[in-house]
Amino acid sequence: MRRQYTLFGWHLSYFTGKALCYLRYKQVDFRLKPVNLLTLTWTIKKKTGAAVMPVLRSPQGEWIQDTSVIIDRIEALIPDNPVIPATPVQAFASRMLEAWGDEWWVPIAMHTRWNYPENYALFEHDAGKALLPWAPTFLQKKAAAKPARFLRSMLPYVGIVPEQYDRMNRWTVKMLDALDAHFSATPFLLGERPSLGDFSLVGTMYGHLGRDPWPKRELIEPRKHLSAWLERMKNPAPHSTGALLPNDGIPRTLDPVFYSVFHEFVPMVEAVAENTARYAAKHGLNQKLPRRVGQVTTTMAGEPFTRGALPYMVWMLQRALDTYHAMNAADQANVRQWLSGYGAAHVLELDLPRVNRVALNVSVEKLPSNFLEQAA
Repeated sequence: MRRQYTLFGWHLSYFTGKALCYLRYKQVDFRLKPVNLLTLTWTIKKKTGAAVMPVLRSPQGEWIQDTSVIIDRIEALIPDNPVIPATPVQAFASRMLEAWGDEWWVPIAMHTRWNYPENYALFEHDAGKALLPWAPTFLQKKAAAKPARFLRSMLPYVGIVPEQYDRMNRWTVKMLDALDAHFSATPFLLGERPSLGDFSLVGTMYGHLGRDPWPKRELIEPRKHLSAWLERMKNPAPHSTGALLPNDGIPRTLDPVFYSVFHEFVPMVEAVAENTARYAAKHGLNQKLPRRVGQVTTTMAGEPFTRGALPYMVWMLQRALDTYHAMNAADQANVRQWLSGYGAAHVLELDLPRVNRVALNVSVEKLPSNFLEQAA
């Protein structure tokens, strides 16, 4: 039997969509295997430290968890058609888009799934069949109910509370309209082929907004250019030879996106980083932090938006800043100049705690200098 990669996940999973589209783009020899109850709660947890999906098992038997790590690994093994642009501004922008797509859109995806009851039948069918593939339907429904209850219980922790529904809805419509307008002029975020930001953004579109009945009908299908992009992302390999925008360009049609990245998402991560540093200072460095350390308030659609503080966001933003710090001086100057156009050059000076990923959590390796000065 030919040895190949195995991607363990569900089509309805936020991050499985990201990994699935990426592996198709890179033309990796893999199969998608739905995660059953035993694999999820025993095998994956034993191999990676968390009961989570997706997970990629290599032909050599390595279990790779986290889509960012999966992409890093495959990019190193298969350098053809890279998803990280070679030029500095596009490379940094791609990393920022990955963090934004992975973290900022989670409340939108969960809100549009769990607050519209017509979506539940699809979740129940897919999750139940995956968890207990050989069981009768009534047992599959019981199996699906458990993760459904857990996910619903998480809604308040990511900011999905009734008093915030309206601003979430307004933000979603505004952003989807902006993306639809962008894709009317450009096939992918940065040109004629997908890059890292596309694969991160498709996470929320593939399994949630573009698949659940309510958001698919009400939000995605009426926007024909966004819908066409999503279809391209489901089978992206034919677009691998396309060119990114010349001269390290970033299209101005993405201005609303980068406004959200720099003036909504980044301030949220700054607040999360402060909570993270405070927790680590109290409980010690190099220890796994909880998934949530209090709550933070940022803005969404011009209004306050409060949600749980997930230290994992710090690791995602850290990846983007590491990309910048690895550049030579001339490339750094280009990135700084581009950020200045958004009033966001301060992003490069962020003094975050240095964190290490521990499955779905992080540990703090080093406290930020400004925090140490305040403590002194």
